[in-house]
Amino acid sequence: MAPIPGIDSPDHRGRIGLDQVGRDLDRNPDVVVRDVELTSAGWHVLRRTTFDYRRGDGSWTTQQRETYDRGNGATILLYDPGRRTVLLTRQFRYPAYVNDHPDGMLIETAAGLLDDDDPETAIRRETAEELGVGVGPLTHVFDVYMSPGSVTERLHFYAAPYSPADRTGDRGGVPDEGEDIEILELPVGDALAMIGDGRIADGKTIMLLQWSVLSGPLAPEPPENAMTARTAAR
Repeated sequence: MAPIPGIDSPDHRGRIGLDQVGRDLDRNPDVVVRDVELTSAGWHVLRRTTFDYRRGDGSWTTQQRETYDRGNGATILLYDPGRRTVLLTRQFRYPAYVNDHPDGMLIETAAGLLDDDDPETAIRRETAEELGVGVGPLTHVFDVYMSPGSVTERLHFYAAPYSPADRTGDRGGVPDEGEDIEILELPVGDALAMIGDGRIADGKTIMLLQWSVLSGPLAPEPPENAMTARTAAR
């Protein structure tokens, strides 16, 4: 029998043993993995896993789930606290376009896959490529499973300040990777309004924008702090 690429011989990305992922999971005694099938190994990997699951009443059921493994990623919100602006990207996203988005041009926070990097290294790389900004200290916001019903990806969320002097242009992206990115600088109030009217419809972007004004660096100053600051300035 001929070797199967991605299973017992390297696929086009040099990967092997792709059907072994998940077979040794034992952290949850109510889940017993029985079989893992590799159903597709394009740029990313689709698997079908058969497992036994113990329900709350103690009975066992056998279930199958397909998981799409594209690796983990990171995203970042760049903000200017003095001018209360944010830097976002605008680029074509075919999956959104084919699922009823008017033109597929999504407004988003900069983001990318980790590949072989740690999350901080990866998001610094993506920020430079997509926004043309080299960031300093990062704030880690949270880590989130964005579509846990079918996609394995965990997304690492960050924020960092920027200033107008940090910017190097109005467009970003790596042309060799098919990227053509418009850079948008928006007042955070305008960005929030764009969530309300649907112009911003990307989950990670909505999460970071709302975090920034609810408990993050663009949150309104508490009245008592503002009064103290005005009194000290007199």
